Amino acid sequence: MIIVVGTGGVLASVVGQTIGVSAFTDHLVEALGLARTQLSMAYLLGTISSAAILNRAGRLYDRLGARVMGTATAALLGLTLIALSFLPAIVRTGSFAVAFPAITVGFFLLRFLGQGVMSLVSRAMVIKWFERNRGLANAVLGSLVTLGFSSSPLLFSTLIAGYGWTGAWRILGLVLALPVAGIILLLFRDNPQAYGLLPDGGPGKRVRRPVAEAPPDVDFTLSQAQRTLPFWVFTGLLTLSSLYFTGLTFHVVSVFAEAGLSASQALGIFLPGSFLAVPLSFLAGWASDRMELRFLGIALGAGMLLGIAAASLLTTPLSVVLLILGMGINGGLFGILVAVVWPRFFGLRHIGAITGTVAGFTVAGSALGPYLFSLSLDLTGSYRAVGIVSAFATMLLIALAPRARRPRSLPSVVAADNLQER
Repeated sequence: MIIVVGTGGVLASVVGQTIGVSAFTDHLVEALGLARTQLSMAYLLGTISSAAILNRAGRLYDRLGARVMGTATAALLGLTLIALSFLPAIVRTGSFAVAFPAITVGFFLLRFLGQGVMSLVSRAMVIKWFERNRGLANAVLGSLVTLGFSSSPLLFSTLIAGYGWTGAWRILGLVLALPVAGIILLLFRDNPQAYGLLPDGGPGKRVRRPVAEAPPDVDFTLSQAQRTLPFWVFTGLLTLSSLYFTGLTFHVVSVFAEAGLSASQALGIFLPGSFLAVPLSFLAGWASDRMELRFLGIALGAGMLLGIAAASLLTTPLSVVLLILGMGINGGLFGILVAVVWPRFFGLRHIGAITGTVAGFTVAGSALGPYLFSLSLDLTGSYRAVGIVSAFATMLLIALAPRARRPRSLPSVVAADNLQER
């Protein structure tokens, strides 16, 4: 049940994800009278602003739990969509001075509540309910979310065709604010111990893990986790992955055109990439329950490097195949590592603050990626500059990844501070 409702919670965040907002972009440009670059800047500002406060939402989750946070977030996300559907009436007699700040605030709320809090709360709840099979549980969640997100543009386009874009947002808003919020209130549960249960449904058979990957003896606070190398190695890998591949996806037709390839070839890389990512996600989920996570971090870095190199050197059909392979590896491993690293290394007590901070970095990366690709093209006449910088950063993180073992104890300075406080 936790996997089912947790997956539903993440799927509900699609209205605030880039793939969900993209179905409404052209309609917003026309209705608000903004240039496409102006709307893109509003989206960037809203996304960056939301990323900056996600760690605060994570801390609030640690105090209130999944049920309260999930219900409130779904209701507020639904009300945000309904409010945004009335934007044309607000800016009808206005201008850029009204439309730009209004849509910027709207994007901030969509990204913060949808991509940020709704996704964070749902994933963190699933993390708490599984220990031995945490990787496998997140593989199931990730695969279903991938399929659901991929189907959302078609669903939203159908709603827009039938009811207009304002009607579509009102329908989605009502669904989120009433039935979705009600289901979350009824079925979300923060942790099994509060109901006399154990993770994975019972003690069961323990999976043998390397000593370095045994569950932590103490729960790290956010500041304590940030004083460790593994926190920054894995956060760096996930953020750089989000930055580069979001930017590549946003500009993929132009990137392929620079290499003399067609738009159909550009758009044709995503489906085979997902076919590779889904089974790899299950394999990585199974492996993450049985091996040190630094090895999966190295594999993620290798997949990123392969994809970056292939995208930067698009000249032959082989390079396109290598790009698909790199994107598939990245997609399959990203969804697992973004969930399983933090409870394995730092415990569950402050999981909201830790995952909220990581989510802030990855969301900021996804916002900066498209802009940095555009900047690379404007300054150098090519997208290769951003690829070169990203490749060197990835190689640095790969070099550090073998040292990214689970911390055996609290950082010495923080441990001393804690002792003095006691």
